[in-house]
Amino acid sequence: MFPGLRRRTRRRAALFGTGYLWCSSLCGVKLPWKNSSDSDDTDATAASAQSATAADTSGAADGSVLPKGQTPKKGRPTPKRNEVERATGVRRSHYDAPLTPKEARQRKKDIKSSMSKEEYKEQKRKQREEAAAARQKANERMMAGDPDYLLARDQGKEKALVRNLVDSKRYLMNYFLPIALIVVVVMIVGTQYPDIANMVSLLMLVVILVMVVEGFFLGRRANRLVNERYPDNTFGKWSIGFYAFTRATMIRKMRTPAPQTQLGDTV
Repeated sequence: MFPGLRRRTRRRAALFGTGYLWCSSLCGVKLPWKNSSDSDDTDATAASAQSATAADTSGAADGSVLPKGQTPKKGRPTPKRNEVERATGVRRSHYDAPLTPKEARQRKKDIKSSMSKEEYKEQKRKQREEAAAARQKANERMMAGDPDYLLARDQGKEKALVRNLVDSKRYLMNYFLPIALIVVVVMIVGTQYPDIANMVSLLMLVVILVMVVEGFFLGRRANRLVNERYPDNTFGKWSIGFYAFTRATMIRKMRTPAPQTQLGDTV
């Protein structure tokens, strides 16, 4: 309704602090429904707010007291990108990414036309070798349990503890995949021998029930161990238990990351 008044109020609030917004031009006016003691308290509160704002401003200028929301300096200059790259041994040249797919295709054509056929093949071969080396390194570090290369499902010291717990013992669940493969073969052959197929089906049902019970107790043990070692963990019981169950159903040599403990080790 009064845009000029609002602009002036914002400018004055920026100059005199947030206390000015609370104490407007009606701050000193005695309203009919207020007694003298209320108006005195209001004036005192406004004065204290303005004095606190002035103190914060002066303290920030002197460097002794920082205003709210401002962090102190770290005490060292921010390193430059080229210095960090030299320290890590990786130097990156300037590169302008293409803005459109058409521009990317045109750049690829220009590069190909600027080289001979043998040079272009050599460049593609080097790129394939570099990509393969990067994938091999990432896979090796992931299998070794390096946190920088682990998948999201395997991140966390709690998950590492669960992996060590599962890898330190043998379970019937470890043979789930071979048993499932045998059942599939028997079902295919069972069309000619129905009696054998029925017996194998009943046996497989018993094995599955045993695996479910074994997985239930393994999940409880994993949750109890994680809560004892890391009481402030943020994982749920179902998350820890299901992670232990799925790892136990895999063959030991097929597990990722690779087992870091031997059979019989104490976790």
